[in-house]
Amino acid sequence: MTYPPLELTLSLVKAFDPAGNDRAARSKLATHTLLERNAAPFDRKTFDPGHITASAVVVAAERQAVLLVYHKKLARWLQPGGHAERADPDIQTTAMREVLEETGVAFQDASDWPLVGIDVHEIPGTETEPNHRHHDLCFSVEASRCQVAAVEPVAGATWCPIADLDRYGVDQALRTCLTRALHVTL
Repeated sequence: MTYPPLELTLSLVKAFDPAGNDRAARSKLATHTLLERNAAPFDRKTFDPGHITASAVVVAAERQAVLLVYHKKLARWLQPGGHAERADPDIQTTAMREVLEETGVAFQDASDWPLVGIDVHEIPGTETEPNHRHHDLCFSVEASRCQVAAVEPVAGATWCPIADLDRYGVDQALRTCLTRALHVTL
């Protein structure tokens, strides 16, 4: 078994348009470099310069809410996502699997999920891992609202009304992905 295909992931990164967003442009370049120069860019034990992760902005069908998880380690609300596994056939499936694992929300197929963000961010070290970077590829999908059930390492999962993003402390990177997913300015 291998990780998601490198060439497929690299083509998604190359095709991503940061649309004038400086952070997204820097993240795209850093992620492109990681994919081209690192022998194990999907391996969660690749700490320098980091590794690829995948997440999803899951928007409710009525487009008035977004699925969030409360991450205990980072102590904040985020979109569901996480590390690639060797059995993942592509990076979109990584995002889909992570949504299911963290929230219980399931999807049939992730192959047509558009890439709406690339964000490189610092992850604080632990007793078993040094500080490192996640090169996160964020995909978008629309879902009917369904019951959510938080699973480790998240402490909660909820449908957050778009109007309540400030109350949940949603960061700018997630807001940018959500803006792209909804094709509106937030």
